[in-house]
Amino acid sequence: MKGKKLCYFVSDVHLGLDYKDAAERERRFASFLQTLPAETEKLFLLGDIFDFWYEYKNVVPRGFTRTLGALAALVDRGVEVHFFNGNHDIWTYNYFEQEIGMIMERRQPAVFEISGKRFCIGHGDGLDASDKGYKLLKGLFTNRFAQILFSCLHPRWAFGFGHSWSKHNRLSKGEKFLFSGSGEPLVKFAEDFQQRQPSDEKVDYFIFGHYHYNAHCQLDNGGEMFMLGEWINHYDYLLFNGENIAKGFYLKNIE
Repeated sequence: MKGKKLCYFVSDVHLGLDYKDAAERERRFASFLQTLPAETEKLFLLGDIFDFWYEYKNVVPRGFTRTLGALAALVDRGVEVHFFNGNHDIWTYNYFEQEIGMIMERRQPAVFEISGKRFCIGHGDGLDASDKGYKLLKGLFTNRFAQILFSCLHPRWAFGFGHSWSKHNRLSKGEKFLFSGSGEPLVKFAEDFQQRQPSDEKVDYFIFGHYHYNAHCQLDNGGEMFMLGEWINHYDYLLFNGENIAKGFYLKNIE
């Protein structure tokens, strides 16, 4: 792959989740970031990188020093780091952009053209048109007035509430998602999205996270859809080398 520009895609690391060995999880993820090859051009972080994140004007969550340092080093060497909000780290404002230099993708899913291929990328939550309850909840979380009210809480109480809420994570409860193929909401979204595109703007790859399930399928309307897994058990990522896209697993042992 020497000479080719590489793009990596990662989702659902859930840094800070009190489940299994949280410290080892961060060391492993930071090691992954530190060992991305020199040919790396872009890194897409597709949400829920942090299990809970909330920014005040002058206060951010404690911890994640290794990860933030590794991300800053990537940006400093010229890698484009794109950050998509997930449902667990939805309350990111400008800290990552101002302090690290990451590119915050406020609208999702977003379409990119990379080496002649079109990508539709997002965390993957809120794309089920039939899930009215989730859309209502997400609307509340993204409401600016509600965010201002939440910011009135002392960080001790706000972070305590946030970490308590994050325990709804399906991993911490032992729940598993089973991919059923064409009937899945993300597949339906991708098919509908593809059908609305002009013939010269069809998407080659749809990439989502959120469901903690590693899956891949061909779409009836053309293109492929990938679902990224999580970093609690399997350390999944995708790699695009300018021609093809492939799944990867970060298996390096952390001493």
